[in-house]
Amino acid sequence: MIKSAFNHLNDQTSPYLLQHADNPVEWYPWCEEALDRARREDKPILLSIGYSACHWCHVMAHESFEDPDTAKVMNRLYVNIKVDREERPDIDKIYQLAHQLLTQRPGGWPLNMFLTPDEHIPFFGGTYFPPHSRYNMPPFRSILHQAADYYHQQKDAIKQHNASFFETMQSVAAPRSGADLDASVLEKAGLESLDSFDSIHGGFGQAPKFPHCSGLEFLLGRWLRGGKRDERLLHAVIFSLEKMAQGGIYDQIGGGFCRYSVDDRWNIPHFEKMLYDNGPLLSLYAEAWQITGNKLFRDTALGIADWVIGDMQSPEGGFYSSRDADSEGEEGKFYVWSPDQVRALLEPEEFAIVGHHYGLERPANFEGRWHFYIAEPLAGVAAKIGITETEAETLLESARGKLRVARGLRKAPGRDDKILTSWNALMIKGLAIAARIFERGDLIDSAYRAFDFVHEHLWLDGRLMATHKDGRSHLNAYLDDYAYLIDAAIELCQSQWRTSAIVWATQLADMLIEQFEDKSIGGFFFTSNDHERLIHRPKPMTDESIPSGNGVAARALGRLGHILGNTDYLDAANRVFQSGAASMSRFPTAHCALLIALEDYFQPPCTVVLRGESALEWQKVLTEDFRPDRIVLEIPPDLQNLPGILSERKAEDQTVAYACTAASCLPPCHSLESLRQSLDA
Repeated sequence: MIKSAFNHLNDQTSPYLLQHADNPVEWYPWCEEALDRARREDKPILLSIGYSACHWCHVMAHESFEDPDTAKVMNRLYVNIKVDREERPDIDKIYQLAHQLLTQRPGGWPLNMFLTPDEHIPFFGGTYFPPHSRYNMPPFRSILHQAADYYHQQKDAIKQHNASFFETMQSVAAPRSGADLDASVLEKAGLESLDSFDSIHGGFGQAPKFPHCSGLEFLLGRWLRGGKRDERLLHAVIFSLEKMAQGGIYDQIGGGFCRYSVDDRWNIPHFEKMLYDNGPLLSLYAEAWQITGNKLFRDTALGIADWVIGDMQSPEGGFYSSRDADSEGEEGKFYVWSPDQVRALLEPEEFAIVGHHYGLERPANFEGRWHFYIAEPLAGVAAKIGITETEAETLLESARGKLRVARGLRKAPGRDDKILTSWNALMIKGLAIAARIFERGDLIDSAYRAFDFVHEHLWLDGRLMATHKDGRSHLNAYLDDYAYLIDAAIELCQSQWRTSAIVWATQLADMLIEQFEDKSIGGFFFTSNDHERLIHRPKPMTDESIPSGNGVAARALGRLGHILGNTDYLDAANRVFQSGAASMSRFPTAHCALLIALEDYFQPPCTVVLRGESALEWQKVLTEDFRPDRIVLEIPPDLQNLPGILSERKAEDQTVAYACTAASCLPPCHSLESLRQSLDA
């Protein structure tokens, strides 16, 4: 007797898999039981990959996976495996690449791949399939029959395909070594980015438009560190951040950014909110305020921080993963309004501000409703109404508070409450940077709560785990988990020193090099040496929706090496560059995280260690400007037994600064003014 689907998924930690636990489809998670059954019964595998905040995943689930007739066909013809791409990015990376090779089109989610039962190589696949013929696609049930028939009737053709496909996949995915490292790739990437810059609406390329945080971070660093400053690079970043903050991709009422915009103007988002976007955006907006002093950037950064702490941080400290796009079966329903709804909640003078500022006086912009974006700057609204801008700000804030309370009474979009190590690290880093820039102790407290949660619950017996939910941590961590967490620890220690944090960072770095490094040509595989064997072991150099793990690892290891004087870390970082050099030179803008690290390779950051009673004041002065080429550590004078060369940075009777760049150090400095002059020189 076939067990119910519930029995296969009901013990999973993924909210996405649990959403499918009562489907009539006999779903398995990716597991040996399912793979063995496919081999024994000679049934092809239907691998379906998605995530809980994915709108089209929900659509296909409702149309097909919840349909008993479709489920009967799936259960009869296939062993059906459901994967959460957020818990198993290793599997997702492999089959996204496979889809691209098979179809010559980019993938996405849901991803539905048909695999051979023995080697797990795909022979057909696609993304969303409709239940009936539409969008120039055949119905899903028809595809199920055709794919199964092809598998059983064309075994010889599939065997030949498998061999050639495997060779192609290995060839396409393998980084090539041997290219010379050349700083000109940094200049080339900056110019290529300017070529795709949208000078009217901000961002890069056309709709759908994504934030591309790694690209923006690279351009900021290139502007500062590229010799003669190219103000076009700064303009591209600041203008893009401004347009995004004014658009509907930013939640004007509750704070935080949605995943992407479906239009060029950033006004209508795909409404899911992902933790991994908001961490990097938090640091970008904080740094943009640091550079420009523009209040919009400060408000946006703190809006992200307030949203993530209030809505996404668990009572134990870890951050949840995402908020869905849908609520009550409709995309965006939680966020949209009618003018009458807003008018009923506000005083007339408040509505006068909100109506003009957020576009309620204009035609509906989302399926007959209004989604807020900044349609008219507040200064213009104030002038139109005949009040001061300060008065307009007071009225707007009062109105936003009322609307936030009213919206909070609606049925909220579902929240994916699993806690992912890598995404937590991205948010920890963002909070640490914002805490330092805005001098907000509550932000560093929040960041350390999450950091401590990961250390307590996801660092088990000297190994990192990838995911946690309901008291259970599991799945061997990936490259991103280790790399992002080392990077986050370094930022935390710049905002508030903890010896234990930097010691843990060294343990993570040692494990990363031991378990993930490609010992032949350098760089890091996405999975560890003892990970489950899959059809391919990715070694990602390019950025995706999150920065390349190799890029972040190279930067984090390099900086940790400079802080501690550990050349093993510096050498490992340099081997990443050697491994990725050829790929970077061909497609520079696809490797922005790696290019950010490469800036440190050609211009090593200056590491300043401060000890003494006035050290905190000195640190504020040294970090008040945007300086990605500088690491400033304020270490309390009573701390001893510091790791690495930090043990040589002794506290004295007066405040002292130790400043080094690569292998060159200044004499210990006891004057802030002389220190500043030396650093500027």
